[in-house]
Amino acid sequence: MLDIKHVSKGFDGQEVLRDVSLHVDKGDVIAILGPSGSGKTTLLRCVSFLEKADRGEMTLDGMTVDMHSARKRQILALRKKMGFVFQSYNLFANKNALKNVTEGLIVAHHMPRAEAVEIAERCLSKVGMWDKRFSYPHQLSGGQQQRVAIARAIAGDPDVVLFDEPTSALDPELVGEVLQVMRELVQDGMTMLVVTHEMRFARQAASEVVLMDGGLIVERSKPADFFDHPATERARQFLNLLEHDKE
Repeated sequence: MLDIKHVSKGFDGQEVLRDVSLHVDKGDVIAILGPSGSGKTTLLRCVSFLEKADRGEMTLDGMTVDMHSARKRQILALRKKMGFVFQSYNLFANKNALKNVTEGLIVAHHMPRAEAVEIAERCLSKVGMWDKRFSYPHQLSGGQQQRVAIARAIAGDPDVVLFDEPTSALDPELVGEVLQVMRELVQDGMTMLVVTHEMRFARQAASEVVLMDGGLIVERSKPADFFDHPATERARQFLNLLEHDKE
């Protein structure tokens, strides 16, 4: 359903992604783990064309493009098939929760306003935010803002939703409410690529775990295999460091 082939990306002469390939089937939940600077977020930003890859090819729902030379109309067509949830919510400060969700439906998907409102209210209800639909971002907690951002991401009925550390900006007591919404999306069969440091979510909710380091995918396996029987020395080091940090 989503096929990423030979993606490379560099900044200021330093290669951040090095010939990365990743295949994702419909309904897969891929948890992307790794240390800071391993290329996780850059991969998502290249897939969503927020960054232009130096090299690479991507196929989504039968549409194949060169990730370096894709034309604007191709990028717009692919983005309509994706949802993206950022670390810092990226809500419009001057729009209430309902308008934050309807904006993309009306502008990008050219949907009639009445239909957009109906879909937005349904999505806000799904993430437990219907009663806050007329609240503005400054009136919401971080967890509530992120749930609005998730509603916005799923409103366009995307083929895949990309999550970039969706809980990293939240206070610890607010993390659970966002992860619960994500678990419900998993149960609904949503295809997801999730860059995360939440190991419990990766173990319990992901269909596969990908470990990145130095711009490479160094291990990919089922969560039970990754956490209990890592195949590479780098994965063992990563997990041992996590255990050490807990002590």
